Amino acid sequence: MSSTIAPPTTFTAPVVTIHGESEGMNVTIPAEATTLEGFRSWAKSDAFPQRGEVSFIVGEVLVDMSPENFDLHNFLKGEISSSLRNLVRQRNLGRFFFDRCLFTNADAVLSTEPDAMFLSYESYQAGKAKYVESRMSRGSYVELIGSPDWALEIVSPSSSKKDKHLLRKAYYRAGVNEYWIVDATGDDVEFTVLVRGKSGFVAVRPRDGWHQSPTFGAAFQLSRSKAKDGLWDYALNVNE
Repeated sequence: MSSTIAPPTTFTAPVVTIHGESEGMNVTIPAEATTLEGFRSWAKSDAFPQRGEVSFIVGEVLVDMSPENFDLHNFLKGEISSSLRNLVRQRNLGRFFFDRCLFTNADAVLSTEPDAMFLSYESYQAGKAKYVESRMSRGSYVELIGSPDWALEIVSPSSSKKDKHLLRKAYYRAGVNEYWIVDATGDDVEFTVLVRGKSGFVAVRPRDGWHQSPTFGAAFQLSRSKAKDGLWDYALNVNE
């Protein structure tokens, strides 16, 4: 598990304000958020934006306030998350975390909110990750520190570099065993299952369209079709 992280600090002076496309989408980044410890504190405060994607990756604060696309992101994220959540529950494998859950790893100098992540009970009991309690409410946990088993990112037009390159390297340094990248922004859905290699993630080679997942002990196939409203519907098929 990652090394101990210093307690959060308070916030005063802003370092920069990012203006979004519409009212209510402006983000003021406090000066203290330029350190990992300061970013963690900001991310768990009321001042942190409740929409958009904000990550701390090796000293850089990345902010994306683009609205989430319905059928290229939201529906896709929902299908994958609900299908895997059901599988995890049926097998009693561990904890499945939907988006807006803060994940931090000090060794990777990373703090972010994946589109989804999974921590097995086995990894939790081995001390590979721990839950951090809210300062405001005892018994309320607001952050996972350490190394989850699996992470998911759905690519949007504005997040391709972050998801496919920056987070790919950061999640590997953070000890994540398996990383799924799904990109539906093109003519076809790109479904990539990455597993740990000697120096970085390696893509699993699909067989007949099925991607084997060591983390979940099953093979997966992702498809989509047009619904009656003209938007995409997705199906994550499981072969156990």
